Amino acid sequence: MSRTHPWEVSDELWERVRPLISERPAHLKGGRPAADDRQMFAAIVYVLRTGIQWNALPRELGASSTVYDRFRSWEAQGFFHHLWQAELQHYDELQGIAWDWQSVDSSTVKAPFAQAAVGPAPTDRGKQGTKRSVLCDRRGLPLALFIEGANRHDSKLLFSTLDALPIDRPEPTVAEPQNMCLDAAYDSDPIYGELYERGYEPHVRLNPHYHKWYQSSHDQANPLEPSKTPRRWVVERFFSWLNHWRLLLVRWEKLGETYQAFLQLACGLICFQYTSHL
Repeated sequence: MSRTHPWEVSDELWERVRPLISERPAHLKGGRPAADDRQMFAAIVYVLRTGIQWNALPRELGASSTVYDRFRSWEAQGFFHHLWQAELQHYDELQGIAWDWQSVDSSTVKAPFAQAAVGPAPTDRGKQGTKRSVLCDRRGLPLALFIEGANRHDSKLLFSTLDALPIDRPEPTVAEPQNMCLDAAYDSDPIYGELYERGYEPHVRLNPHYHKWYQSSHDQANPLEPSKTPRRWVVERFFSWLNHWRLLLVRWEKLGETYQAFLQLACGLICFQYTSHL
């Protein structure tokens, strides 16, 4: 069996990516032609998938300084955000985004050299970390992403995450309601009030520290409303998908926008992988 190379850019993927790349202005004084866009994109995907350092990039994939400069240029142009946005729109056209059941959760990664969106992680002996808060639809596809320091409580990131949607969210209706699944970290009256204001029906596992009478259950979000069952496993599964991109396991980037650009690229590629099998 031949070995697969998950970082390789297929013709199908490139056809979706190519229209999103801005044309570079020609040099008036001539000079060496710019490196091929597809080669640069493939090298960036290789870095994301393998977690290799920029200066260790194999020379046959491109000069590391050239690939890094192209990455920063595309980052400044919002290319990675637009790629994720385009893949979500493609997913919506093919199957329809499953807005009916949404889930939010966060995960923390180490960030030893970070200078922005970083803070001491209370679960990792106060070491530097970054928290990634993600909104997923019913199928687990990423709809929004927000990063902040690991010392920020999950509930403080919820509405910043909801406001970070790269596409427009449809208005919920009686016939087509939108449910929001959250864990016990979001169990508070202000959270409920804001979710109702935004048209969501909250499905939040109660926090036993706030409700002494509450006995935790594995299959019930709220004992007062047995029909409300938690559906957070899809967002937890998404973090597993995200960790396949090894560069994201530990945040080595100093700049918050650089790490976020890699996260956006990974989200776009995850959406592409899903739709390519439809």
